[in-house]
Amino acid sequence: MNLSLDEGKLFYDLSAAILSFVNRKLNVAPEQFSSSAEYMSVSPEERLAIRDALFDKRELIDEFVAENPAQLSAEQLRIVSTWKDALLGKFYVFRYLKKHAVFLTSDNSPTKAYGVVGLAEPMEFVVGPSLPRLVTTVLLPFQGKIIYDGLVSGYNITFGGGIKRMLNEEYNRAKESSGVITSLGTQSGTLKTSGLKKRSAKRKKTSAAAASPANEAKSVAAEITELTDGFCEKFLNEEYAKLCRELASALARKRPSPLLRGKRETWACGIVRTIGWVNYLDNPAQKPHMKLPVIDRAFGVAESTGQGKSKSIRTMLKIGSFDPRWTLPSKKESNPRTWIVQVNGFAIDARYAPRDIQEAAFKKGLIPYIPTNQTTEET
Repeated sequence: MNLSLDEGKLFYDLSAAILSFVNRKLNVAPEQFSSSAEYMSVSPEERLAIRDALFDKRELIDEFVAENPAQLSAEQLRIVSTWKDALLGKFYVFRYLKKHAVFLTSDNSPTKAYGVVGLAEPMEFVVGPSLPRLVTTVLLPFQGKIIYDGLVSGYNITFGGGIKRMLNEEYNRAKESSGVITSLGTQSGTLKTSGLKKRSAKRKKTSAAAASPANEAKSVAAEITELTDGFCEKFLNEEYAKLCRELASALARKRPSPLLRGKRETWACGIVRTIGWVNYLDNPAQKPHMKLPVIDRAFGVAESTGQGKSKSIRTMLKIGSFDPRWTLPSKKESNPRTWIVQVNGFAIDARYAPRDIQEAAFKKGLIPYIPTNQTTEET
């Protein structure tokens, strides 16, 4: 989806007006302009510099509205004033939907999802069909929608299956917590999110006494965690206990959650077995060290059952050998898969990648630190 012709013309005219004002105030670029046509003749580098100067000094928006050098109407000034709520940063373009493109924040915790509308053409034509894509841009409120400011720079990075699955999980969590955000600031009185009203209505129809499957899965995960905590405290360590808790939570978040079927002891056994399998717990050179069948006996589970449950978990969550997501923190740095990222379809070691790729991977938690920083600190 993109703006109508009239909406697009209005945006470009307003954008050119305030950016011209900023350029005159700050002398960012030597070339002066007043109309959107003249603005488009300015080099992309200078347009980026003027745009960045505006959002570094957002008080200029108030000055523009007060002085009104372009003789805008009250409604047009109101639209420009809402741009103080703009979001400047890096985003993952994650999915194209009928009404908007979904942008995921790359440096916020928790991740937020924004529904972004294109300007003269849909976002798919601007960003390209291959997703996800990491971009830098500015998201703006505009007449009850979120648009981008017309300037978008991308990173030539191809993401592998692991990162795609991680982004998909973050997208689902963002939808669950706040929906897909489709307006910014107080432009429409309240923050609009798609899907919240539907979920709220469904919750009202549900009896207060009835437990939702999601809550039931969380409750089961808590019981399983008590079992894994006890086992890890007695035989392993806190690193194993923490990863087991995270794995139980990941299984609880699946819809429908597999934890709602089967015995607690079997799931606890499968979870500990899985974390042990990833970290080669049965290797005598490891500390702690344990043969995996010992885990089965401790939980009172047959060896074939423990093996089967662990394999089921690994299949459901696509867990592989040396999987960085489930590697013990103390072993993550030496794990070769910790540093692998996909660039232009090739798997490379992030320790030897350009700085911007390292920073992007670090911000999403894909590598434990920026290698050049660590090297500097050690020298």
